[in-house]
Amino acid sequence: MSRVSGAVTRVRTSALGVTAGLIGWFVLVELASGILQGFYIPLLPEIVKHLGIRDADVNWFEAAQLLLGALVLPVLAKLGDMFGHKRILLFSAIATAVASWALVFADSFATFLVAWAFQGLYIVWLPLEIALIFDRGRRRARGVSQTRRAAGLLVVGLQFGGIVGALIAGRVFAATGGDLKLSMLIPPVVVTLVCLAIGLGVPESERVDGERRLDVRGFVILAGALLFITGALSFVRLPAGPGPAVIVGLLVIGVVLSVVFVRFELRQRDPAIDIRMLRRPEMWPVQATAFLVGISLLGAQGPLVTYVGTDPALGYGLGLDATQRSNVVGAYLLSLILGAVLFAVTSRRASPRVVLIGAAALVGIGYALLLVLHGELWQFLGSLWIAGIGAGALVAAMPAAAAAAAPRGQTGVASAMTNTTKTVGGTMSSAIFGVVLAGGAGTALGTAAPFAGYVAVWVICSAGGVLAAVLLFFVPKVAFADDAATEVAATAARGELG
Repeated sequence: MSRVSGAVTRVRTSALGVTAGLIGWFVLVELASGILQGFYIPLLPEIVKHLGIRDADVNWFEAAQLLLGALVLPVLAKLGDMFGHKRILLFSAIATAVASWALVFADSFATFLVAWAFQGLYIVWLPLEIALIFDRGRRRARGVSQTRRAAGLLVVGLQFGGIVGALIAGRVFAATGGDLKLSMLIPPVVVTLVCLAIGLGVPESERVDGERRLDVRGFVILAGALLFITGALSFVRLPAGPGPAVIVGLLVIGVVLSVVFVRFELRQRDPAIDIRMLRRPEMWPVQATAFLVGISLLGAQGPLVTYVGTDPALGYGLGLDATQRSNVVGAYLLSLILGAVLFAVTSRRASPRVVLIGAAALVGIGYALLLVLHGELWQFLGSLWIAGIGAGALVAAMPAAAAAAAPRGQTGVASAMTNTTKTVGGTMSSAIFGVVLAGGAGTALGTAAPFAGYVAVWVICSAGGVLAAVLLFFVPKVAFADDAATEVAATAARGELG
């Protein structure tokens, strides 16, 4: 018995040492990802002038990146499961670096849009990192707990990078005398260094024995479904989009293709997305939660900023200027960081299932409080911080929970699916919120959105958090837990421990 106990201790110590070094590399990768996502935002007005486009055309940047990300994320994650997660991580980093360099030299709207879309391949970094950490920890019987703690640290690196990127962009632009191209050299240099870090510091994951094949037909059907659904939702947000009939038609086609995809995948031996895996009781609530948290995390960002900038003379809003609004966004990002840290800390002692339920409940409570606490900045920030702490914990928890619930050889796809469902949730809610908030345009309110629109946004976000908390109760109580002692004891019984 003492030999087994000593073996458990050695296994855990080894896991901590090896995985800690790996996490360090990935924190740098996520720091770079955050810089990419935060750096360009303050420079968007200058980019508009440089390309000779309208402010409204900026919407195409986000739409293109969301579309490409939704299409390629499942494919790259599957390739990682098949051929090695490090190999695909390095490929996506190199592609992101090339796109970042292309942005520096892009002089037309079309070339800039294409480069911007391909730069969005960083969306696959976090799922692949989670798969690599889980693989490394699983070899030492600590895959689940190590991945949970690592996910929190990676999200901290991501959000901190976003803050750093937003802060240095304006300062670099001013220091270069307003030279946009020179200022935009920062992101490609950062990502190029990340490519070197991945190539030199990250070990490859173990490949699963057996013949694997890429379900091309399945991915084509999935790509079509995502293209029609996210495309239709993106058109809703664009000021010059097609009419309602076209948008509804695209959505219907997307839903039909989704049904065809599910039925097709159930007949495949090695499917693009294992539908049976997604049906597992420890998996489907996590994917549903990812969709629901995307509503508030991605879809509600715009409404939050516009509300605090609305003139209080209308009877609502806080009337904050651009600098003050930036401070509100920064405070919200800090709450996400705090939530990720708290998840990493509390998941060591508390049940991961309970932590997930509590985090989802915080999102619901935070947005519910906004219904009554929105008249003063401290009230608004207090409510937003509660929701942000819950959202930050969920962002860290979901990829790790999905990896823990996935069978060996599918951790990359399972983790990536949380990102895909979160993106779809955010895109769908963003479209809905855009329609709801447009209700006051052209009326006595001028360009301001009606207060009822903001109330609808907060109600939907709150309901999403509460529903996620309820769904997570369906996760088995023993889900997402390590069984290191059992594995080592079994090994000892076979006489393999000395």
